[in-house]
Amino acid sequence: WKEKNMSSPNAYILLGFSDHPWLEMPLFGVVLVSYILTPMGNSSIILLTLLDPRLHTPMYFFLDNLSALDLCVTTTIVPQLLVNLWGTKKMITYWSCFSQAYLIHWTGSTECILLAAMAFDRYVALCQPLHHTVIMHPQMCVKLAFATWSSGLANSLLQATLTFQLHCCGHHTVDHFFCEVPVLIKLACEDTTANDLSLAMGAIPVALVAPFLVLVSYTFLARAVLKLSLAEGRHKFFSTCSSHMVVVTMYYGPATYLYLQPPAKSTQAKFMSFIYCIITPLLNPLIYTLRNKDVKRALKRIL
Repeated sequence: WKEKNMSSPNAYILLGFSDHPWLEMPLFGVVLVSYILTPMGNSSIILLTLLDPRLHTPMYFFLDNLSALDLCVTTTIVPQLLVNLWGTKKMITYWSCFSQAYLIHWTGSTECILLAAMAFDRYVALCQPLHHTVIMHPQMCVKLAFATWSSGLANSLLQATLTFQLHCCGHHTVDHFFCEVPVLIKLACEDTTANDLSLAMGAIPVALVAPFLVLVSYTFLARAVLKLSLAEGRHKFFSTCSSHMVVVTMYYGPATYLYLQPPAKSTQAKFMSFIYCIITPLLNPLIYTLRNKDVKRALKRIL
């Protein structure tokens, strides 16, 4: 077989959900609804926070960043997924595949770190309310946001570049519904030890440190709640943190399950990826608005 660099092929084949053809049309309907509602919901949150001065707080600043990340994920994955679910040709061009791998790794890494920053903000808001505006001043929020986006970018540049330097032998069939770095590494016909090591090292701040910081923040929050009276503490904790806790669980849960699965279980991997790439960006705006009185008031004022 003739060896080719990953930059040589004109296109890749995305198998997607072709092993369950009866599911493709129902999934097409779900993805299409998501593609309509996700940009509407996340754009509405960004627009509301821009128009209402009362929402110019650290919490909504980070929520804007989360909405921007969800918009990036949706526009990167969904159009190609709709085409593949609808038609018989499961093709994606090389440059589209490269862009997907690069952008998805960037947004995924950034979102993991951003959720940790949001947990820290909730900790300061609840445990040190008098110092919240001093600690989480606008410059600090901008620096934290810049750090999350730039660290995700650096991780993505390293992993995607190393991946597309690999050589693959003949077949360019990707057993997934989008181009993801770990899946692309499996196409290589050479030693991928360096890539696997790089991927593992890059996952430490994203998949280990960030969730650990979230856990630490909520541990301190729980301790603070226990010092308050039962009714007051319960109400304050859930009104401040419940939305973020749900989003953290929805994001880290499927992602952790996915990366702990054996490589052979590709079907489970696809459905877990489907949840945190398609369903979670759709639900995030609802989670943050349905129980949020500030957002409801802002929406009524603007309307």
